[in-house]
Amino acid sequence: MTMKKTAAVTKKRILIVDDHPMMREGLAQLLDNESDLCACAQADNAGQAIAAIAADKPDLVIVDISLPDKSGLELIKDIHTLHPGLPLLVVSMHHETLYAERVLRAGGRGYIMKQEGGLKLMQAIRTVLSGRIYVSEKLSAKILEVFSGHRTAPAHSPVENLSDREFEVFQLIGRGQGTRAIAEHLHLSVKTVEVHRANMKKKMELKTGADLVRFAIRWADAQTP
Repeated sequence: MTMKKTAAVTKKRILIVDDHPMMREGLAQLLDNESDLCACAQADNAGQAIAAIAADKPDLVIVDISLPDKSGLELIKDIHTLHPGLPLLVVSMHHETLYAERVLRAGGRGYIMKQEGGLKLMQAIRTVLSGRIYVSEKLSAKILEVFSGHRTAPAHSPVENLSDREFEVFQLIGRGQGTRAIAEHLHLSVKTVEVHRANMKKKMELKTGADLVRFAIRWADAQTP
């Protein structure tokens, strides 16, 4: 008589960081339906995410870019510093051309847009868990061509020359926020925000603060679907 052995599958534990409850619950349900994945914890801000990593020991963290207390980019940098071996995948509504390369530079291992759907998300998760980087085929081809020397990098938008922090400030300017409101939102001093604004004007070759505001608002409007 042959005994049938069933191998127990150890599910990979995933922390979901997103400030929308329905998004978190939907992701958790998708993960829990998979034979090799599960949602071990959820967090709706950066502070909760850091605490959940320490408490729940996830194998992977899914991060949204837009969080109430700190940007996803800054959270990725913090996690990469505190837990350098922990893979991070960004799932965002923002187009990859805005953030994907910044995410990879910050220590993230992948970027996928929310509208891609469940099947591609599972593919992205398993790719990152396997130790590889996940981006769309289009972005991957662009990065490979540039770094292989087969073509030069295309002309960049001046926005791409901004540092991650300057980019955050620029986005908030585009949403109509003033210097003091931006300082409070990013937990910076007013003086620091003023320095960032001055640096942005220089990098983007804009003469006045009003020019910067107009450019930022036009740019933000262009990003709205």
